[in-house]
Amino acid sequence: MSSDPRLSTPLPRLAPPSSNRRIWWAYGGGCLLAWLLYVLAGAEFQRGLWQLWEAVYQASLSLWAPMLLGAAIFPWVRGLQALEIAPAGLVALHLGAAFLFGALWQLCEFALAWALFGLDHATAVLVQTLLWRAIWGLVVYAAIATAFTALLQTQRARAAALAAAQAESALARAELAAISGKLNPHFLFNTLNSLIALTRKDAQAAEAALLRFSGMLRYVLDTKRSAADRVSLAEEVEFVRDYLALEALRLGPRLQIDWQLDPDTLQDEVPPLTLQPLVENSIQHGVAPRLTGGSIRIRSGRNVMNQGLELSVEDDGPGCDPARLDEADAPQAASSPAAQGRRRGIGLSALKRRFAIDYEGQARLRVQTAPGAGFRVDLWIPQ
Repeated sequence: MSSDPRLSTPLPRLAPPSSNRRIWWAYGGGCLLAWLLYVLAGAEFQRGLWQLWEAVYQASLSLWAPMLLGAAIFPWVRGLQALEIAPAGLVALHLGAAFLFGALWQLCEFALAWALFGLDHATAVLVQTLLWRAIWGLVVYAAIATAFTALLQTQRARAAALAAAQAESALARAELAAISGKLNPHFLFNTLNSLIALTRKDAQAAEAALLRFSGMLRYVLDTKRSAADRVSLAEEVEFVRDYLALEALRLGPRLQIDWQLDPDTLQDEVPPLTLQPLVENSIQHGVAPRLTGGSIRIRSGRNVMNQGLELSVEDDGPGCDPARLDEADAPQAASSPAAQGRRRGIGLSALKRRFAIDYEGQARLRVQTAPGAGFRVDLWIPQ
C-alpha cells in the first residue's frame, strides 16, 4: 500500500542542537557587546588607565546578574512557543516573568554586595536602586525575550520551509517514479499482442522486437536501481527509438517520426524519462485516435546564447485549447472538437516539478497548442 510522501515527512523540530549552539553564540556575542558599550560609556581615557579599570569593574558588577539570568530566558521562551498559548495569556506570563527577572536581579546584586561589603551597605544600595532596577529588569527581560523569540521563530520558519521543500521534492520524485517505474499498461498489452501476432508471421522480426522490449525494461530498471538523476541524451533517444519501434508494430505506417537531432547535443545530460512521456502523449492523443495517423517531430539543439540544451516534441494532432492548460497538471488533447478544451497527457506536471527541484527553476518547459494546430512541448535544460 502506497502512502503520500507529504504525510510521512517528519514535522520540523523547534530547535535542533546545532541551531541552539548558534543561538548561544549569538547570545554570548550580544552580552559581550553590551559589556563593551557599558565600559566605553563609563571610561574616561584621558584620566588614565585606572579609570578604565574602574569602568571594567563597574560594567562587570552591574551586568553579571542580568547576563546570567538572561540565559534562563531561552528555555522559558522555547517552552512557551511549544505550548502555543493564546496572545493574552502569553503577555501575562511574560509580564510575570519580567517582574521575577527584576526581583532575582536585585537579589543577586544584594547577595554579592552583602558578601563583599556587608549587610548595611547591601541594604543601602538596595533601597537606592530598587525602583530603577525594577524598571531595568522589565526592559532587559523584554529585550532578551524578544531576541530569543525572534531567533526561535526564524529557526522554526527555516525548519518549516525545509520540511515543505522536502515534502515537495518527495512528492515530485514519487510522481517521477510512477512514470519511470512503469510502461503504460495499454502499451504493454498492445505490444505483447503485436509480438504474439508477429511470431506467427516473422519469427526473426519478433525476436528483434523482443530484444528492443527487453532493452526498454532494462533502461527503466537501471535508472530506478541506481537512482540516476541524469542520463545522456543519446541514452534517452535510444530508449525512445525502441519505444517507437514497438509502437510501430501496432500503428504501422500511420506513425511517422521526424528526427532532427544535433549530434553535438547527444552527450548532454537530461533527467531519465524526459522525452518518452511527451512522445507517449503525442502518440496517444495526436496519432493513435486518427484513422490517417500522424507525425511526430523530435528535435534537439544548442542554444547559442547560453549553450543550454533545447528539446522539442511536436505532433500534428488536434491540439487543445491553451486557456485550459493551467487548470490541471498536464495537458490532454481530444480527438473531437467538442472535447478539445480537455486536458491531455501524463508526465508534464512531474517534469515541471523535477525541473523546479533539480535545476532550481533554471530549466524551462513551454507548451504551444491550439485547437486543430497540433501540440508542441519545448524544453530548455541548462548544461
